Amino acid sequence: MPIALYALALGGFGIGLTEFVIMGLLPEVAADFGVTETVAGYLISGYALAVAIGAIILTALLNRLDRKKSLLFLMLLFIIGNLLSATGPSYELVMVGRVIAALCHGAFFGIGSVLAADLVAPNKRAGAIAFMFAGLTIANVLGVPFGTLLGQATGWRSTFWAITAIGIIAFIGLIALVPGNLARSPRTGIFAEFGIFRSPQVWLSMLVTILGYGGMFGAFTYIAFTLTGVSGFAASSVPWLLVLFGVGLFVGNILGGRAADRNLAATLITVLSILTVVLVAFALTAGNQIATIVALLLMGGIGFATVPGLQMRIMNHAAHAPTLASGANIAAFNVGNALGAWVGGLAIAAGLGYTSPLWAGAGITAAGLAVMLIATRMPGGEHAKAKPRVSERASASVG
Repeated sequence: MPIALYALALGGFGIGLTEFVIMGLLPEVAADFGVTETVAGYLISGYALAVAIGAIILTALLNRLDRKKSLLFLMLLFIIGNLLSATGPSYELVMVGRVIAALCHGAFFGIGSVLAADLVAPNKRAGAIAFMFAGLTIANVLGVPFGTLLGQATGWRSTFWAITAIGIIAFIGLIALVPGNLARSPRTGIFAEFGIFRSPQVWLSMLVTILGYGGMFGAFTYIAFTLTGVSGFAASSVPWLLVLFGVGLFVGNILGGRAADRNLAATLITVLSILTVVLVAFALTAGNQIATIVALLLMGGIGFATVPGLQMRIMNHAAHAPTLASGANIAAFNVGNALGAWVGGLAIAAGLGYTSPLWAGAGITAAGLAVMLIATRMPGGEHAKAKPRVSERASASVG
């Protein structure tokens, strides 16, 4: 892989750490500012909302600039946001820091996905995107547990100081490793770029992302309750079980990218089918600890195997504005996160038990699979022209 991908992956690592590590530090943040954990939790939802907004707006605005300069600007936002989170004397200022850092999230992965794909041969594009997203998966495997331990031992602000330092290193890496001659965006107008949203396939791609990934994330959101309340694991075991889930994310991301390079549509259909089965099997066997460990690993691996393919599909269907399409799909991932968490929460609130988010996730993922199957058969889809009708073949022979 080109060395520039390592700089992109490091940026992805820092961004992933910023997004997820706060979950383990909410009690300390709440105690420090004298707010409830619910109010402290707004630091997570506020971040997610800012990601969705920044993914589209900033990507569209920055797409007229050189991609390398765009990434440097976004990483600068990341550094400023985390520095404010590390030093902000009030809850409100920390929220501002979270929002600033989140604005770079979607645009960084959106622009970075296109840049990563441009750095390699056409038959390796999904693999290059997966390599960049490997930083995000490593953040879950190693960054979040150790970032949480650091924050618990030396204060939650120390974690954000460490993330700021990672951002500075990534900024330097982008300067040194990303070539300017491969990093230029096409010069198209903003309104012309937004024309991609006239394509049904772009909207279908985003819907597959929302449903296909949202089902897995919805199940994951409440996984601690499932592990302790159904599987019978001690609360102290949960962080290490989540590391196992993160290992699945890392492996699934790499293998999913390779498979998508071989056959994009078949990979997405196969992976979404298997993910639905895994979520159902997990719900049925959650009372067995060994089965739960296996299912947790598979849920992470199969769930994140969709990511490179989902990014590639929307980029393929928006060839004249792939950067904006890529950013919009990052927003779709976050909408899926919110949808899955909301539906899973409703299921628990309805008294359906701690396996209900798994059942809800399976249903949402199955809906994503159905949309994917429909999309491939519609005009512009991967299989739309695969097999001409008999009448069409007859007409061709007559002509």
